[in-house]
Amino acid sequence: MDTLDLDTRVVRRLAVRRQRLAGPSPVPGPDGLREVLRDLRCLQIDPINVVARSPLLVLWSRLGRFDPADLDALLWEERWLFEYWAHAASMVLTEDLPLHRRLMRRHPGGDSRMAAWVEANGELREHVLCRLRDAGPLPTDGFEDRAAVPWESTGWTAGRNVERMLELLWFQGHIMVAGRRGRTRLWDLADRRLPAWADRTELPDTEVEERSAEHALRALGAGRARDVRRHFVRERYGDAVATLERLVARGRAVRARVSGSDEPWFVHADVLPLVEEAAGAGWAERTTLLSPFDNLLCDRERTSLLWGFDYVNEMYTPRARRRFGYYVLPVLHGDRLVGRVAARADRRRGVLELEGVYAEAWVEDEAAAPGLALALVELAGFAGVGSLACTGPVPGVWRSALADLG
Repeated sequence: MDTLDLDTRVVRRLAVRRQRLAGPSPVPGPDGLREVLRDLRCLQIDPINVVARSPLLVLWSRLGRFDPADLDALLWEERWLFEYWAHAASMVLTEDLPLHRRLMRRHPGGDSRMAAWVEANGELREHVLCRLRDAGPLPTDGFEDRAAVPWESTGWTAGRNVERMLELLWFQGHIMVAGRRGRTRLWDLADRRLPAWADRTELPDTEVEERSAEHALRALGAGRARDVRRHFVRERYGDAVATLERLVARGRAVRARVSGSDEPWFVHADVLPLVEEAAGAGWAERTTLLSPFDNLLCDRERTSLLWGFDYVNEMYTPRARRRFGYYVLPVLHGDRLVGRVAARADRRRGVLELEGVYAEAWVEDEAAAPGLALALVELAGFAGVGSLACTGPVPGVWRSALADLG
């Protein structure tokens, strides 16, 4: 196929569509979760629960209200998912185990300091593995600190020898997270935790990179080599340009030109049927809110390029220096990021508190306001609170539509 010519709006729409934030609704129940997760390939884990846990918010944005117990069942009972490192600590698909095994067999890679520390602490390593074999699953405090050489760091990991060893063995695929008690992880041996059907094949590096790049490119809709490198299994693609060119040669991708960009872009063959839809006039204007860690905007540079939306997570910014708030949810309306909502679920009072609602400077009409109002009501229900209260600023362009929220 000849090189595709795309404008930025079509690229945005392809991204939104492939992220399951537009188009046909997934089927309800566990099958719908699987459907969405096969497109996303990973859900970033974050302990912050200001509104709801991030994996739940990511799925709510795509599925609407669903039963979180279904996600727990996929993770802990069916073991269709497991926790590992993708672009961050994430829930990943067990069927992708062969792709993650590349990092497992290489870690700690070129980190000579970590390698030396592990070699010096063989007794601690064996203690952890033996304890898990005999008594697992266990929390971090279920192990003795038998480190001969302490882990030295200027950060919070200093002296946390058991935690460092557990994380190393997790990265190497020897152990897995088997459950949680609140925020506390329970560890067990991977061989005992993985389901019998899990594919333990050791794939050649080129195949790992090609399959990973295909997943990333499908999820992106259209992307440059740098976008692929930063998506799904971040920075594990080797020469991403060469990988994408191999996919083109095999008919698995096509090259594209995007207006305003001098870089080559690529579109996966499976996404091509959506290009005409994305360019057409029948695009549905759906409005929803996104987790700060949503897959659509996990690459901040790409988010700025395509949406003109500069997002900074201000949770660790001193209060006086925050522009928007502690926990800020971007507002997606159609193919544009049109604003942000600083929100907090006060479960004691049963209220979703809106500490601030902000429209982007270019927004001049109230087109997104009715959908935003509905999304906020639905989010409050999903978060387990019964009402909303606006306690901060609301933009004039949306004020009338949001006036009845509280």
